Amino acid sequence: MSLPYTSEMMESIKKVEAGRAARVNGPEPKRMTADEKTALLQAFHPDYNLDSFEEIKVGPNAGQKAPKELVEVLQGESRIKGMDLDLTKPDFDVDVLVIGGGGAGSSAAIEANEAGANVMIVTKLRIGDANTMMAEGGIQAADKENDSPAQHYLDVMGGGHYANVPELVEKLVCDGPSAINWLDKLGVLFDKDENGRMITTHGGGTSRKRMHAAADYSGAEIMRVLRDEVFNRKIPVVDFTAAIEIIKDTDGKAAGAVLMNMETKEILIARAKTVIIATGGAGRMHYQGFPTSNHYGATADGLVLAYRAGAPLLYQDTLQYHPTGVAFPAQIYGALVTEKVRSMGAMFVNKDGEVFMHPLETRDVAASGIIRECKERGKGVQTPQAEGIWLDTPMIDMIHGEGTLEKRLPGMLRMYLRCGIDMREVPIVIYPTLHYQNGGIKIGANGMSEVENLYVAGEAVGGIHGRNRLMGNSLLDIIVFGRNAGQQAGAKCKEVELKELTVSHVDDFSKMLADAGIKTEVVSPKLLPDYRPEGVTRLN
Repeated sequence: MSLPYTSEMMESIKKVEAGRAARVNGPEPKRMTADEKTALLQAFHPDYNLDSFEEIKVGPNAGQKAPKELVEVLQGESRIKGMDLDLTKPDFDVDVLVIGGGGAGSSAAIEANEAGANVMIVTKLRIGDANTMMAEGGIQAADKENDSPAQHYLDVMGGGHYANVPELVEKLVCDGPSAINWLDKLGVLFDKDENGRMITTHGGGTSRKRMHAAADYSGAEIMRVLRDEVFNRKIPVVDFTAAIEIIKDTDGKAAGAVLMNMETKEILIARAKTVIIATGGAGRMHYQGFPTSNHYGATADGLVLAYRAGAPLLYQDTLQYHPTGVAFPAQIYGALVTEKVRSMGAMFVNKDGEVFMHPLETRDVAASGIIRECKERGKGVQTPQAEGIWLDTPMIDMIHGEGTLEKRLPGMLRMYLRCGIDMREVPIVIYPTLHYQNGGIKIGANGMSEVENLYVAGEAVGGIHGRNRLMGNSLLDIIVFGRNAGQQAGAKCKEVELKELTVSHVDDFSKMLADAGIKTEVVSPKLLPDYRPEGVTRLN
């Protein structure tokens, strides 16, 4: 196989190879102290780049900061501004409306259906077109004899810099084992040993091996099973249809959504006794110009919808930049290299063949260390695409035996082989990629936002992970809080009596913008990223 690496990269690889045996047989790299981590984050993590943030001027979080790109859509004008909507004749009338067709939305719909509610999913792409599908490494849960939810709780809080909402973390970890059991019974093909016992591994920042996986396509496997369950239950799914505004009733409670067909632009009205936002993340906002591991529709829509309806956000100023995004080759630039690669032994190595940090520091610390190595120390690997550092993947087979990488990381191996790179033989070049929306909509332990009957689940929630998420807790939170939202909404809808439907809050928000002197041509939610070159217009 002819490698696409340059001659300079190949010279650097010789230095990596020269120290590999010592790395495999030697002691682990030293862990950073708490003070070292704090100093590193403040100097190099993108969340501390103050030039990339702006103050929010209107709404529940006025006076707080957020990424400039997010502020722009939070303070954009509604897509329904100026429309003459007839809310008295809804196109859909259900008990529970789920906005979003990923893991959280599907889990919520399944549980609402189990509760006897008439539930419908609406999604702007297709069911399963979500960040859930992109998740590779695994799902955490403390279900082994040497572990406990209490230990998991401590890891989550520490990883989140103790900014997590305690009652949300408690629910996450205490419901973790039952979430794994639920998925297992639904048919998720988790990795198991010859005795049928779950195989678990470490992740960054974890004190126990509690990562359950399905090879390196854990999210895709979970989504496969959830999607089948939705279809088997005959839960209606309206795809290629985006929610563009929340509808409320005259008591101020969530009562449905205004929908738009993504292809025909037809406007539809969905009336619902309860609404669940499960719209996922924001990677396609490309904050600070970073590449992203996220799916095409991750544009922070749920945050915009909830915020305009009056729901406050929490930690909207913090994002996760996954330390190991693909830096080369160009055709997979920004794609995720799962943390499982490091949990199995691959180490960070700079262009001079030096290990510069422990491979399983928390994600924010690891990302900051890589950025420092490239930007301050000048020890990054130069590629035709972008700068990065080596992730020494051949170490995996050296540590665990030949064939391990192919068996445990088949998807990752295939992705690189298609690009002419055999990661069993040569290291790969990585750099942080925009991966996860740590902040989101504020909820209580029952999953409800501060707008009554408006529930939130999944990546659109803020507070579960504090200011940094540990590996495997996102797949766990979409199941735990997706199921919770479905159960709560499915029960609550039975006692809801809707009043007259209204979207008057949209006009109220527009007036707030005007009163604050904000004049904008931005229309939100964004719905999809726009990758057209400047000056190119879209064909009608």
